[in-house]
This record gives sequence, C-alpha cells and structure tokens, in this order.
Amino acid sequence: MKSGISLVEMAQEIQRQAELKADYILDTRSLSMEPYNSKLYLNAYDKVGVPAMEPLEINAIAHRQIGTHLKIPAPYYDKMLEQYPELLAQNVNGWFQQEPATRMVRTLNGTARAFLSNRYRRIDNLDIASIVLPVLQDMEGMHFESCQLTESRMYIKVVNTRLQAEVVPGDIVQSGIIISNSEVGLGSVNIQPLVYRLVCSNGMVVNSAQTRRKHVGRVEATENYQLYSDKTLEADDKAFAMKIQDTVRAVVDEVSFSQVVNLMKDAKEARMNTTDVPGIVKLVSKDFHITDEESAGVLQRLIEDNDLTLYGLSNAVTRHSQDVESYDRATILEGIGYDILSMPASQWNRFNQMAA
Repeated sequence: MKSGISLVEMAQEIQRQAELKADYILDTRSLSMEPYNSKLYLNAYDKVGVPAMEPLEINAIAHRQIGTHLKIPAPYYDKMLEQYPELLAQNVNGWFQQEPATRMVRTLNGTARAFLSNRYRRIDNLDIASIVLPVLQDMEGMHFESCQLTESRMYIKVVNTRLQAEVVPGDIVQSGIIISNSEVGLGSVNIQPLVYRLVCSNGMVVNSAQTRRKHVGRVEATENYQLYSDKTLEADDKAFAMKIQDTVRAVVDEVSFSQVVNLMKDAKEARMNTTDVPGIVKLVSKDFHITDEESAGVLQRLIEDNDLTLYGLSNAVTRHSQDVESYDRATILEGIGYDILSMPASQWNRFNQMAA
C-alpha cells in the first residue's frame, strides 16, 4: 500500500482547507476567462461590469470540467491552453454567452478547483471525516494504515488487525476498509473493503463490494451501503450520518473477507503458462487498462517474487502500485489487482492459451 500522510496531518489539512474554501453559484454569462502573464484566470462580474470576486486561477480539474461542459474536445482544449491561451479564452467566453447555464464554482485559496452542475451536492471531506473517524477509532483492532488528500480525493485506509487469515503458510492477510470522497466531482462517497497483505505491505481494494453515492440531487438509499446527502449535515441529515456509520461497520465483515481469502487461495493454484510470461503480463495489462510503463514494473515485481500464478500476478500489480508517483493512480491499481484476482477462469485460460 502506498504511503501517505498521518491521520493527524490529514485532519489538520482538512481543517485548514475548510477555512479557505468558498463556493459560488454563477450564471456563465457573468463569467469571463481572461489571460494574464501567460496564465488564464476566471473572473465574475455583476450586471454593471464590476468584479464580483477576486480573479481565480484555474487548476487542471476545473479546466477539464469547463471543456467538458462546453463540449470542447479535450485534445483541442489542451492544445489551446498550452499554445494559444487567448484563443481558448475567446472560445470559452463565446460559449458561456451563447449557451448560458447556472454552474457551481468551487474554490480553494483563490483557485477554481471545480466547475460543476448547480445540482451538485456538497459532501465535504470534513463532514465525512467527522462522521467516520470516531466510529473507526472505537472499533477494536483498527489501525490507520494510510491517509492522503489529493487535488481530486480524500482517502482513509484502515486495517483490522483482529481479522486475519493465512493464504499459504507465512502469507497473512488482514481485513480492512477504504473510505474515499471527492469534493470536486470526480467520485462518489465510496466505502469499500480492503485486504492488506503483511508480507509486502500490499493493499488490495475489493471493487466488487464497493458502495457509493454520487453528489447529485437528493437521493434515497435503496440498496445496501448506498448513501445519500444534502449539501450540509444539518438536523434533517442525521440519517445520512447514521447510514455512513452503519456502512463502515458492515464493510468490515468476516464473511466477505473469507470470500476474498478463498479467491486468493484458488488463485494460488491457477498456474501461469511460463512459455511467455511477458506476453501474459502484456495481455492482462491491455485488458485491465495498465499502462506500458506500469506493465513493465508489474513484470519486474512478478519476476522478483517468483510466484507465477494468478495470485502472484495480482500481487505484482498491487506491489507495483507503491512505486507510482500518484496516490490516486496507486489506489486505482490496488483495485485492478483485485479485478485481476477475481477474473473468470475462462478469461485467465484465454490469456494462457494466447501466450502458448
């Protein structure tokens, strides 16, 4: 599992950011993207042309969301941003006026960090942390293994040291939980099981059991682990807090953990065709959207561990996740490791046959 920051550091940063945030509901006709000193800024004006707020820098996430909203193809948007920002500003401002819409602009410390629908429901990191941390701290045997705040998400990864099993002698795994949230429209509130492998500090996110709720509208919880929220956690949102707390407790489930351990044991018996190991890694990487650079790292870890099984391959992916720079991407690879582990036998056999 990729190292992050401590729980204390994360709590301090969440509080710091909470004090620097501001959200605006704006008509795009009041907005103007303007170049200044080789950078583009987002400005808002009142009806008589007086600036309504300080000019905002625009981060990569907000740029992508502006382009998506205006249906400007990403490659063309990026080319203008890099080579001809004045042209990009003309395009954006023209479409702001031509197709007006009400949007939510989320800001942090003078930077536009998200450009979202006005129906976007704000479920902030401080809200989630305030609800889940006391529950986790009260659960016996829970250890905060890795936490992180990126531009796109908050992550809390916790391991239950009291719930563990042995895949093979000496290879011990423990149950855990990952809680993630995006304040900028790049993900739902997610609560997912996590399996932690002690021998190499690997973390595997159990994607098939993920639970989520998007930040759009007021929605009801109709299935296990689905969440709902309003824009703030006021008196009528007590059910939201209780739902999250119940979900956290339910995810650390012995039955579900045993099912994943059994998958691991079965995968340990699923041998790899050693005629062309690099070929199998390449085929699997293509199917599971692992980049060429990452695939090379996975192959290196697979060779080092000398476990030429489906189990070994999934562990090679989660082990390589610790080497990538991005914490977001590392967490995605932890989920891909589980997807590989749980692939149908027919798919695994196809890879082996193609490499024969």
